[in-house]
Amino acid sequence: MQSQKVTLMLDSARRLIRRGATQRVMNVLHKGRPADVAQVLHGLNELDRHAVFAVLSQNDKELAAASLSEFGVEEGLDLLNALPPEDIAQVLQELPSDDAALFLEKFPPELRERLLDLMKIEASTDVQELLSFAEYTAGRIMTPDVFALTEDLTVGEAVSAIQKASSDIELVFYLYIVDDRSHLVGVVSLRQLLLVPPTTPLKKIMHTDVISVRTETDQEEVARIVARYNLLGVPVVDEENKLVGVVTVDDVLDVIREEATEDIYALAGVSSDDNALSAPIRSVRLRLPWLLINLATAILVSSVVHLFIGTIEKVAVLAALMPIVAGIGGNAATQTLAVIVRGLALGEVTWDNARRVIFKEAMVGLANGLLTGMVAAVIVWLWYGPTLKMGLIGGIIALAMVNNVLIAGIVGTGVPIVLKRLKADPALASTVFVTACTDVGGFLSFLGLATLLIRHLT
Repeated sequence: MQSQKVTLMLDSARRLIRRGATQRVMNVLHKGRPADVAQVLHGLNELDRHAVFAVLSQNDKELAAASLSEFGVEEGLDLLNALPPEDIAQVLQELPSDDAALFLEKFPPELRERLLDLMKIEASTDVQELLSFAEYTAGRIMTPDVFALTEDLTVGEAVSAIQKASSDIELVFYLYIVDDRSHLVGVVSLRQLLLVPPTTPLKKIMHTDVISVRTETDQEEVARIVARYNLLGVPVVDEENKLVGVVTVDDVLDVIREEATEDIYALAGVSSDDNALSAPIRSVRLRLPWLLINLATAILVSSVVHLFIGTIEKVAVLAALMPIVAGIGGNAATQTLAVIVRGLALGEVTWDNARRVIFKEAMVGLANGLLTGMVAAVIVWLWYGPTLKMGLIGGIIALAMVNNVLIAGIVGTGVPIVLKRLKADPALASTVFVTACTDVGGFLSFLGLATLLIRHLT
């Protein structure tokens, strides 16, 4: 139903734009939620998208800001950069401070300072505080306007305080309790407030075992904590255990989506800044470096094959069978990388259990290599004729596949773990390194064994 509504909104917006009635598109956009407006903007071509967003930012900055938060940072920046600084500042100050910080950190320093000066003092102060924390940490993604109560209040006083709270305050289904020096000392749910007499002190019903994170905690760890304990929000404290903000579940979902996108893109050798709507020249610029790196590794693999060109000339069938060895090794490596990178992201795979994980993947590789190798040997023997020579070649390809899939398991596990240990993205360079290792290892095994047994193959 909602998708049909968005489709109708998009069709109406396109018709109005074709007639030159861009201003009237506002009537269409006001019929939808911010997520619907963002989807409509996505459906327009680049020129129309900028024109409509410019009109939206002039007529309804609150809706423009709410819609902007539904975009990715790069796409949102593309829309903002088409506006004059005054309009950018007015849109950003309508965003929650954590969302505004995500956009502002991407602007050049001079423009960022100018935008902060143009924003309302309260909004710019909150954003500058968030920008002081390291990127990809709880401090950077938290909302500083967190609702907290002092421990000496009663339930009735707490309810009254909630009713008087500003609409800008971030309020989840928990109330965080602090002492007179703002130290986080407890947490109580809104449900608990409704089930006890108004005169009950908060001290008696609050839970003192509070799950919290520090400002420097990595955002991936924050996401794991929220998922592990089924939280709607997690309080953020400084080094003195003072409550400074809260990371809500919507921020966590953004982190999970961002990290998953980065991992998937990295495994494919694509930058997370690239997307289906990016300009062609931008996609070329983002993808070309990794293709050139792949070209370099492909030349390395080709040089290995070149070492055995004499063997291939004598036994031409080896050339036809080489793709089997490379293909199995590459697919096995992809499977291993997918499992290990996911395990690293979820905290299942760590440096401490690395040896056990590598051993497990080596055993999986050995078993899969033996099984696929035997199947390949039988197919080769039957395909090219059940002769002694083809039986020997079948045995060679089987041993090469065992070796190649074993390499895929060991290297496909070890490389991401080492990269993670070195504070590098485990997905970013894993595919290039692991594919090169499996191709080189596979061809060395296959053609090397064939060379050793060349007298029996000719």
